[in-house]
Amino acid sequence: MTLPTDASPLDTAWITASGRSGVTGDPSALFPYWSFTKTVIATCALLLTEVGAVSLESRPDGAPYTLKHLLGHTAGLPDYGQLPDYHSAVTAGETPWSRADMLDRALSLGTLFAPGQGWSYSNIGYMFAREMIEVASGKPLADLVTELIFRPLNLRSVILAQTRDDFAKLHWPAAAAYDPGWVYHSCLTGTARDAACLLHALMTGALLSPASLDAMTEALPLGGALPGRPWTQCGYGLGLMSGKVGATGRAIGHSGGGPFCVNAVYHFPDQPDPITVACFTNGTSEGIAEHAATTAARSHQKL
Repeated sequence: MTLPTDASPLDTAWITASGRSGVTGDPSALFPYWSFTKTVIATCALLLTEVGAVSLESRPDGAPYTLKHLLGHTAGLPDYGQLPDYHSAVTAGETPWSRADMLDRALSLGTLFAPGQGWSYSNIGYMFAREMIEVASGKPLADLVTELIFRPLNLRSVILAQTRDDFAKLHWPAAAAYDPGWVYHSCLTGTARDAACLLHALMTGALLSPASLDAMTEALPLGGALPGRPWTQCGYGLGLMSGKVGATGRAIGHSGGGPFCVNAVYHFPDQPDPITVACFTNGTSEGIAEHAATTAARSHQKL
């Protein structure tokens, strides 16, 4: 896999089941995690189910869908990312729309299908899921993720970005002009190493009970190969993209992207030394980061 000539070098971190690890690029560089944040929201939701604070079958007041539907993108909700006006406003550097304005625009055409009767990626669904776990815990997401995940795993670089100043600290110069309020379910930032460590801890049982991890990783099959991406089989669990990437085997994690950079954070359990890889680069093609993560999963095996 060759990077386009206008792409910056990949920043990559990896860790294996045997304890080997490494970082390519600046180990202190900070990146937006974009939709890898969904994996963390879903993990928090499962942790709260373990203590009885919420159930996967819980419903927001009056809603026909459950928390499980929201986490699995099966609630039938549309996505504001499909609105041309949304992308125009982000490009223009406008102030993020209010929650109510965003929902008026995105929900104007109604739902896509009855809950549980289809699959459609929805950032709105994850905003509702975040709000559900905040109500259930009595804590804002920033405090919840720190208490349940970041502090126990000693992930010191990861924060929930809330202002332009938070994004101005990131590796890509274009980040300084971006307002993370445009990511309505919230956006984590941190190093590549901490992203890899976070997913590795999740996938190796350091965060969830076996039953909760099974529930999170049970994937709905969604199809086969995607153009320009390494997937040969695609599916989605709860906050986890899950499928196969050819001979490399299963890949479980999440890709993410915004207007100036992309990332891929995946665990590859079928490798001889199971490995978790986090790749970050600029541009808008998630396939570049996914291909790089898949290549790294193979290249960092014991000889």
